[in-house]
Amino acid sequence: MTTAAATAVATDVKGGLFAHFGRDFTASIVVFLVAMPLCMGIAIASGVPAEKGLITGIIGGIVVGMFAGSPLQVSGPAAGLAVIVFDFVANNGLTALGPMLVLAGVLQFVAGWMKLGAFFRSISPAVVHGMLAGIGALIVISQFHILFDATPLSNGVANLAAMPARLLGLSPFDVNQAEMALGIGLLTIGIMVGWEKFKPAKMGLLPGALLGVVGATLAAMALGLDITRVNVPDSIVGAVATPGDDFFGLLISPTIIIAAIAVAFIASAETLLSAAAVDRMHDGVRTNYDKELSAQGVGNLLCGLAGALPMTGVIVRSSANVQAGAKTRLSTIIHGIWILGFVSLLPFVLSEIPMAALGGVLVVTGWKLVSLKHVRHLYSSYGALPAVIWTATFVLVVTVDLLTGVLVGLALTLLELIPHRRSLRLNVEENDEGAERDVHLSGSATFISLTGLTRRLESIPGDRPVRVNLSKVQGFDHTSAEQFKEWVARRRKLGHPVEVTGPSHLVDRFS
Repeated sequence: MTTAAATAVATDVKGGLFAHFGRDFTASIVVFLVAMPLCMGIAIASGVPAEKGLITGIIGGIVVGMFAGSPLQVSGPAAGLAVIVFDFVANNGLTALGPMLVLAGVLQFVAGWMKLGAFFRSISPAVVHGMLAGIGALIVISQFHILFDATPLSNGVANLAAMPARLLGLSPFDVNQAEMALGIGLLTIGIMVGWEKFKPAKMGLLPGALLGVVGATLAAMALGLDITRVNVPDSIVGAVATPGDDFFGLLISPTIIIAAIAVAFIASAETLLSAAAVDRMHDGVRTNYDKELSAQGVGNLLCGLAGALPMTGVIVRSSANVQAGAKTRLSTIIHGIWILGFVSLLPFVLSEIPMAALGGVLVVTGWKLVSLKHVRHLYSSYGALPAVIWTATFVLVVTVDLLTGVLVGLALTLLELIPHRRSLRLNVEENDEGAERDVHLSGSATFISLTGLTRRLESIPGDRPVRVNLSKVQGFDHTSAEQFKEWVARRRKLGHPVEVTGPSHLVDRFS
């Protein structure tokens, strides 16, 4: 263990890491059960062996759990990066994944060290949610082919075009491998959807993905179905791909560098947005975004050296962690130990899982990412432009590629600056002399000034009520409005009064 890791653990022990051992231990089991099928399914969706996702889950739990700036966030392989990894591996080979990921991890670590965590929170929610929706759609249409025990094609348009032929090729009178695999995949989806809708309140923490995979696996075993199973090595150590002779040479390849920048950018944005969402779920320690960013960099660096998948902070496992009653980072660390123990001692259990079952898990996961509630919220709250940004990002991610979709989305956000072009500055003044802390904002609140605004607001202590005067604010873009609204809601949830004054249309928005 490094000196930094030892210091982090020692600080946690002093701060009560083991004070809630019982609740953290129980929560770790729940997170482990949620993580196992997702780690393997995301690996399959990424076009790599299932054990690569398990290695990432182990590193994300044990190592990142020690360093994390978001104590209750869980890190592991993310569906949001599956599309990038699939394309990268298809074009460059699996051996190039490690060097690319090492470079991405270094970039994340340096970004955290340079305190750029708040910058990623300034990315337009329309771009982020449009990107995630596009990724979700790509996952659904690629995993559709996995349901038939077939191999996905090279891109989203090709996968979409091949779907009708796949359905027309089914034969109700001549059941073969494709029909059997589809039945297992649909059984998995049915169990997951049914459990989500009808699960008993007392068993709400039992994950539907686990039940779907277990039910489908038992059905395939009982019926003796001749369908493709997950290929898992006898030893997890054997799945670790150490750097080869050309490893460091690939680090200077332009293709590797561009992919690393894209992965670092998207993984960081997804991680920090997830961390912000986790903060809204509990009243404990808030996220240190720069520390979390550096911890993710360490995790991805190690994943690259081990030849595993990239990781991010993941909202599904993180929300399960919070809902299960976790209180400290110990639950995340122990969940990583559970994964390591299971794949080390019981790999033969994993080898019985049908590929179609994991495809079913990813179809449900991808479908949840294609959430139209975000674009409806953007349109109803902020007008047509944010909805157009979301739509353009979504369409281009699906039809062209992820990087093009994100870059076009970011370019379109510049149009939001036009109404504020005469005054892009935002001034923040504080008066600390009265019974309340007065904060006066003047100018335009846009994503350009959001980093500074966020730091000023979050540095305000919670010992006294806060009154924020918006009378001199010329306007908010949707990115700043969302962040400011979250800050107000979080302080009020923690019992720290916040009063917003100024024009009625702004006061009503943030009430």
